[in-house]
Amino acid sequence: IASANAMRRQMTADIAHDLRTPLTVIAGYIEAMRDEVLAPTPERLSMIYSEIERLQNLVEDLRTLTRADSGSLGLFCAPLDAQSFLNQQLTTHQLSARQKEIDLKVETEDNLPPIFADEARLSQVLDNLITNAIRYTPPGGQITLRALATSSKTVRLEVVDTGEGIQPEDLPHV
Repeated sequence: IASANAMRRQMTADIAHDLRTPLTVIAGYIEAMRDEVLAPTPERLSMIYSEIERLQNLVEDLRTLTRADSGSLGLFCAPLDAQSFLNQQLTTHQLSARQKEIDLKVETEDNLPPIFADEARLSQVLDNLITNAIRYTPPGGQITLRALATSSKTVRLEVVDTGEGIQPEDLPHV
């Protein structure tokens, strides 16, 4: 119980931090525009909108975590083709990768068995991994979305990048 309470306190602190950052950015820009220090250009308004979308995603993630914690998060599993699924992820993230001068590609083995999964939830997981890979891979780097058969019925999906990686001492906390 003590460990669970400590994890909840840490999660609450992490969520507060993650919410505070975009709110601070939005408030700073809006205040500067209100005080006529900055003009409301399309680029600035677009950046503010991006921060609002980030907040919306954080709130949705929190809602999903709450549902998962309460046991009311439903899964709607169906067979998925690994190559098609990874190609969709590639299409979703290609522009972000290209803007950062990162090569994003898909590698799959031939004749993979179908993945039996909830496509929306699996997309969430891959989205988080790919977004972080893009964030921490330097320009000129590479991100590979890979699907490998681990048995005749199982497929392993990987996101492999040339970024800095997670420090060994931080791995137990991830």
